[in-house]
Amino acid sequence: MSKQNTIQSRDIFLQALSSLAVNRLRSWLTTMGVAVGVFSIIAVMTALDAIDKSVESGLTSLGANTFQIQKYPATVFGGGHSRNRYANREDITYKQGVFFRKIMESKARNIGFIITSAGNQARYANRSTNPDVTLSGGDENFAPANGFTISTGRNLSGGDIQYARNIAVLGGELAEKLFPAGENPLNRTIRVNGQVYTVAGVFEKKGAAFGQSQDNLAVIPITRYLDHINEKSTLSITIEAFSQEEYRKTIDQAVGAMRLARGLTIQEPNDFEIRTNDSLIDSFRDIQRIISIGAFIISFMALLTAGVGIMNIMLVSVTERTREIGIRKSIGAPRTSIRNQFLLEALILSLTGGFIGILAGVGAGNIIAVNLNLPLIFPLLWITVSLMVCSIIGMAFGIFPAWKAAGLDPVEALRPK
Repeated sequence: MSKQNTIQSRDIFLQALSSLAVNRLRSWLTTMGVAVGVFSIIAVMTALDAIDKSVESGLTSLGANTFQIQKYPATVFGGGHSRNRYANREDITYKQGVFFRKIMESKARNIGFIITSAGNQARYANRSTNPDVTLSGGDENFAPANGFTISTGRNLSGGDIQYARNIAVLGGELAEKLFPAGENPLNRTIRVNGQVYTVAGVFEKKGAAFGQSQDNLAVIPITRYLDHINEKSTLSITIEAFSQEEYRKTIDQAVGAMRLARGLTIQEPNDFEIRTNDSLIDSFRDIQRIISIGAFIISFMALLTAGVGIMNIMLVSVTERTREIGIRKSIGAPRTSIRNQFLLEALILSLTGGFIGILAGVGAGNIIAVNLNLPLIFPLLWITVSLMVCSIIGMAFGIFPAWKAAGLDPVEALRPK
């Protein structure tokens, strides 16, 4: 590009900015239409990326060869009828779990039991937590089946389960809250919702899964949980297959064993759910697909409306600046210069709205990431696509006003009205 062309391009750009600045309010209102469309898609896709990463981290908590049997599915679609269908199922009882384990103990590496309640408060001496502690009743196989390892002390033992001892193994985060500055928690007495437990061990930290900490928990013997907390809780059973090759076979065997434990006849359907990594992924993909379609429809309509708004404001601008265009053409301004200026004004309006929408969308989407304890998400692909779409919107809806401005007859343009 020659120096003269560079100067000419710079002048066109400055003239475009000057023209838009004359009507600031009108220009900003027009850009907001584009910003809304871009915001909706960027915010949704940023949030979905955050949730996707949360799902990936959550799947690592199950392990490659691990699946769960539980009363409810991972996600429930539909209205109250769908939820009631699962709620009306019989709870999976501890007795059924023991029967199931007798059938499956030689067919799986680990079989662990867990019953969980959220919203509990733990205390030690004059220290207390928020009421956000997870209290779980587990057995001696809970930790290995769910990927927990002991950092200090010991795990629950068969004797603890048999005699329903009042001991607890703490998650790393809860141990730090109750015993800060490296204080030794072993053999100390804590209270959870008024119940007294002696700390037998502490788990190593696992991090967050599905946006929730896996380390803010206390695990007590499942028998004590049933005796002193809630005897009518439903059991979740975690099964670890011997290998990936045995995984599908182990699932089939577990389904048969659970049907026997539940006393189901051949004609009766399963009244329990198998939760696997694949089922979680499929559930998330279904949600992701529905949300994405909705976001695209909203964005398309908003951007289409914004494009019409850009065309309208540019046509109004051409009408208001007819005399200016006539003067420029009468002193030798080429058609391409006038056309390019109006195209550039439309492009600036569209891209300005795009940048505003991107900034707001990334910020809103990352609120989800922060709540899921994930690092900030920067959806570069969707940002690039959004800027390309904004450029197309600006050019497509600005071409007619630009063509109309470039085609004005200078004599007619300068004629007194």
